Amino acid sequence: ATDALLFKEVTGNIIVLEKKPSNQRLKGLNLRSLTNVTLLIHTGPDGEKAWPKKYPFCGGVFQSPIDFRKDILQYDSNLLPLEFIGYNVPSTDQFTLINNGHSVKMYLSPTMSVRNLPFEYTASQLHLHWGNRNKSEGSEHTVSGKHFAAELHIVHYNSEKYPDIAAAMDKADGLAVLAVLLEIGPFNPSYEKIFRHFWNVKYKDQKVLVPGFNIHELLPDRLHEYYRYEGSLTTPPCYPSVLWTVFRHPVKISQEQLLALETAMYCTESDDPEPLEMVDNFRNVQEFHERLVFVSFHEGELYECSCAKKQCTVICVNVKNWNSSPAALCHYKSTCVVCAKCIVGTSVVLQTSTIKDL
Repeated sequence: ATDALLFKEVTGNIIVLEKKPSNQRLKGLNLRSLTNVTLLIHTGPDGEKAWPKKYPFCGGVFQSPIDFRKDILQYDSNLLPLEFIGYNVPSTDQFTLINNGHSVKMYLSPTMSVRNLPFEYTASQLHLHWGNRNKSEGSEHTVSGKHFAAELHIVHYNSEKYPDIAAAMDKADGLAVLAVLLEIGPFNPSYEKIFRHFWNVKYKDQKVLVPGFNIHELLPDRLHEYYRYEGSLTTPPCYPSVLWTVFRHPVKISQEQLLALETAMYCTESDDPEPLEMVDNFRNVQEFHERLVFVSFHEGELYECSCAKKQCTVICVNVKNWNSSPAALCHYKSTCVVCAKCIVGTSVVLQTSTIKDL
């Protein structure tokens, strides 16, 4: 924990928040009587509602996470696929995985960066948000009101303008976070490279070294499809300093892997006689205040159909010149047959994002 938390209000005033040890309990609160209690930062007497009393930005605008409703999405043809530099870290290098008392965080190599953003951003760390074993709805961002099982954040700072993440954290253009939505599916060997170490960081402040691997493996397919908006940190002090890239397509992990995430760790130290489970460490969706979310894909119904040669994706959008029946088979460059379950009056957008009038 830092000695003091400093940040600028919109008015330009500097506020120095009272220094408190990271493990100080809230006075007068019987934590043990709360159901599913975990993080002091999320519980307290009023939970998240109390944040703005001490961290004014938490009650301001440009807050995260948000719900990606269709009415706030706007297609932007200028959004480019991200370029990942140095993400394949050799196994001879090591990451440090730590239980910091409110999440599990892995520090990343300073040789990792991402481009095709307004600046080049250098990787700092990744961490996860999740629910609990009784309600696996732990993602922070939602899509049309739907929660996912968990969410991975890969945090980068603007290394063109700032020397480190501490200097960048409270600047409007300081941070870029990549968010991956996680859902239940088959066992994921790439995520297991992190998850297998959870039992070594069971309690707060415990650390373990993780052999290097290709962080790109943690990302979903079709990385060119994502949501982009300007928002904030999702924990206090909630600085509105984050350029968010939330990938459209989720990554699957197994039920057993999710259960390990939900049950392996505690937010208390190893000598605490009454350990508190680390669960429900996600922030609720925030008001959007008439912002727009820009998307790199055409919004519409998405269908996936297998064929003899490969798998194709078809998205239905509202354009003209569709002359076939809704159940027609669509041929594209004779490479594959896809079933286009589009309504009459629409056309087809293929994976290449090329609109093909049939």
